[in-house]
Amino acid sequence: MKSEIKPVFEASPTPSRESPRSGWWFVFKSGKLLVTRDAEPLPVPFVSDPNDRDLGVGEDVQFLGRLDGAPCYAAEAGERFPVPEGMEFMGLRHLFADYGELFFRIAGIGSQLLTWDRTHRFCGACGALNEESSVERAKICPKCGLLQFPRISPAVIVAIVRGDRILLGRGARFRNTEMFSVLAGYVESGETLEECVQREVREEVGIEVGNIKYFASQQWPFPHSLMIGFTAEYRAGEITVDGIEILEAGWFTADNLPEIPGKPSIARLLIDWFVESRCSEKS
Repeated sequence: MKSEIKPVFEASPTPSRESPRSGWWFVFKSGKLLVTRDAEPLPVPFVSDPNDRDLGVGEDVQFLGRLDGAPCYAAEAGERFPVPEGMEFMGLRHLFADYGELFFRIAGIGSQLLTWDRTHRFCGACGALNEESSVERAKICPKCGLLQFPRISPAVIVAIVRGDRILLGRGARFRNTEMFSVLAGYVESGETLEECVQREVREEVGIEVGNIKYFASQQWPFPHSLMIGFTAEYRAGEITVDGIEILEAGWFTADNLPEIPGKPSIARLLIDWFVESRCSEKS
């Protein structure tokens, strides 16, 4: 972590009625965030007027909330935006570990709201141009009245334990790495979260699990997921990977783990929980 300062962020469920003014600016371009490396407490610019720093933002600005009373805004930079001296665009994954959960939360909200704004400009029912709701964070169609809220896609992520071992798999997106992680998948219509855990595990590695317990949740703005973490116990079956989402999988002890995700992702929190729980049993 870059700083021991722990500011307080109050998210806003509604757009601000104020014109953008001094505050923290989360400026995105092609999914990457404009930052100044090694800045504290946040790597994004704090300015009185975004034009003072040539941030190149347009009129579509999203108010995110307040960090220790200071407004936080998100905006998209133009395609020909010149990167200010001393700054660069970086992916949120690379900044997550350095600046932690609070920064990731604010930046994630900004990223998700900008994605929603960009992909829901038109009514999905009649095709008319949407308008911003004046009372809540939503878009309303002036023609047919369809109301659309920011999209959230729930997904489960689960640590499966078998005695002193945890099940870890190497997913297709880690094809060119040696990274292993716990299993995850999106919730389908009509499923409970527990049913989703059982189905995803069965589909991806061919085993059955039980004693499913809630662990924690974490927003995951790639592009608009909510990761809902669980722990579960092995019940039956032998590992048979699907070869599509999971390329290989195996059981690992706490003292013999492969390369795993970095902190503070919920995948790492689940793996750390397993390691700590096994270490406490031995002590």
